[in-house]
Amino acid sequence: MFMPKSEAEQNNLRLAEQVRREGYARVEIWVTEALPADIRRGVVISVQEVSCSDPNCSPIDTAVAILFASGGRGLIGVPLEAKNITKDALMDSFPTKQVLMAWSRGEDAEWPPYEDSDMEEEEKEQEQEMQRPQLRFDVGQNVICRVGPDPVNGWASGRVKELWYREPSWPENSWAPYKIELSDGRNIFAPGDVDQIIRKAP
Repeated sequence: MFMPKSEAEQNNLRLAEQVRREGYARVEIWVTEALPADIRRGVVISVQEVSCSDPNCSPIDTAVAILFASGGRGLIGVPLEAKNITKDALMDSFPTKQVLMAWSRGEDAEWPPYEDSDMEEEEKEQEQEMQRPQLRFDVGQNVICRVGPDPVNGWASGRVKELWYREPSWPENSWAPYKIELSDGRNIFAPGDVDQIIRKAP
């Protein structure tokens, strides 16, 4: 039988959510400030906490997706909960200017530099899959995705092609919730499962 949460529990949950959102907001501001001025305009930053199943990392990592006005994108992983990230900790994980410039041009750029690990990639993916939160959309579902800085016209229709997409150059234990095939044939990824980035097709 469902038992309603006590008022104290509800207040604690609301406070924890507020602290998390304040952490997200701080990280967004710091990332924006750290971007080179010539590629900062029109950037959309998405911050999301993800569970980490690797025993060598923190239980919760924070993934920061940067979507550039040009359509380029990049992903930064910080091995801390958002509320615990300091500006110094963020800068320790921050890409070089060369990597940021490549991302802004829509080019692939490896960050952090890839390192081989003893554990097989398939085993890692299976462990991570067990920790991932439920997503709003399924493979094959029609969606619209943010593909540009214009809040009205910067959207394109497509279809969810893959859940929990990851590229080898991304930080370890970081992934995008969706890989999408757009109506024009391009493949993109949605770095966050939020309405500002991906929505159900009308």
